[in-house]
Amino acid sequence: MDFVTFLRQRIQQPLPGIDVQMTMAPPIRSRTELVPPDAKLSAVMMLLYEHHGALTLPLMRRSQDGRVHGGQISLPGGKCEAEDLDFQVTALRETEEEFGIARESIDVIGALTDIYIPPSRFLVYPHVGLLSARPDFRPDPREVAEIIEVDVFQFLDPSRRAIHKVNVSAGFEISAPGYTINDGELIWGGTAMMLAELAYLLEEWQKLG
Repeated sequence: MDFVTFLRQRIQQPLPGIDVQMTMAPPIRSRTELVPPDAKLSAVMMLLYEHHGALTLPLMRRSQDGRVHGGQISLPGGKCEAEDLDFQVTALRETEEEFGIARESIDVIGALTDIYIPPSRFLVYPHVGLLSARPDFRPDPREVAEIIEVDVFQFLDPSRRAIHKVNVSAGFEISAPGYTINDGELIWGGTAMMLAELAYLLEEWQKLG
């Protein structure tokens, strides 16, 4: 069974959720983080496609726009709008806007565990989508400084998981777990926590032999 077939079935069952997400959580993050009633709702997309024989996932380096997560590496996504029928529509719309990928070309496999991001007050609903081939990226330069493609098996490499010093605000640093991908690009925070769940499911599939 290939991973996509496995994932279609596995994503309908109870997910590892917070237990796995917390393995990549910053130390200031509480396992019992309360979601405020006025939290902003958003959704992101984990796109998968084959490229040069590898199962690939594209990430984006956010533009330095002065916002909380400016300059960080993240998944395509954003805030739910009034016209969005559900979180899947939000994830598709934002991916189309940020990456220039037609939403009709994305086969949505399902949703992973939602996560609250305290610094930006967003409750994020991650989705997994499949593309039949590598897309022709047309990123929005207002939001996307760079697109970074990564072989998802890098997230299973123990040497790519470590504790890093990260700058969280005007000169204030914390030590937090993160993934280093490709040539040393760092993924940490909420994005790393969401990807940890995908990596866990990938490892489950590997163990099936």
